[in-house]
Amino acid sequence: MKALLLLVLCGVSFSASAQWWHFGKAKHVPLNLEAKSLAFQWKGLPPAKPQLTRVEMGASEYGLDLYRITVMKTAQHQMRFREYEDASYSFTELAKVYIKQNKMTEAKWFFLQSNNLSRQQNNDRLTIANLVDLAWVKTNIGDYALAQQDLEEARDLANAHGWADDVTLTQKKLSDLQHTKLAALTPAATYTSAVAGTF
Repeated sequence: MKALLLLVLCGVSFSASAQWWHFGKAKHVPLNLEAKSLAFQWKGLPPAKPQLTRVEMGASEYGLDLYRITVMKTAQHQMRFREYEDASYSFTELAKVYIKQNKMTEAKWFFLQSNNLSRQQNNDRLTIANLVDLAWVKTNIGDYALAQQDLEEARDLANAHGWADDVTLTQKKLSDLQHTKLAALTPAATYTSAVAGTF
């Protein structure tokens, strides 16, 4: 019985080829892929060296939200333990995140909080930077008079300390504000004169 089972298993395990009697008799001719001689020698093109330009990818909304939450928790921790100088920088960073998200009201509030803390800590550099950024936010909202007050206050503070770079920055921002205010008023004046002429 064992011999019969062994014979059946050996028979099943052999190849099922229909041409088993030709097995191993085929001659394999090697392929000659290379031509004997070419009319010309092709050396190919030199390797390309592409010019790569750096592309700055803007932060995604999800990434900005994660960053905002992280900075908010840091600011809460700093306020809890009365680390007011660090908290003022965290509030400034939060305001800049809200600017990137185009949430100007929240950005304005956090700049005001940071400005309040930096005044308490006598950190005039941060106060000037906050006033300039706050003026930019107020300009985008449309509060031109308040933006001008903030820029004038920043200029006076920079003059009091003799910081020429901050004085020139605030002067430039004031002139930009005047141009923006003029550009915003021109279409309204044109519209009112056109309406007045039609009646």
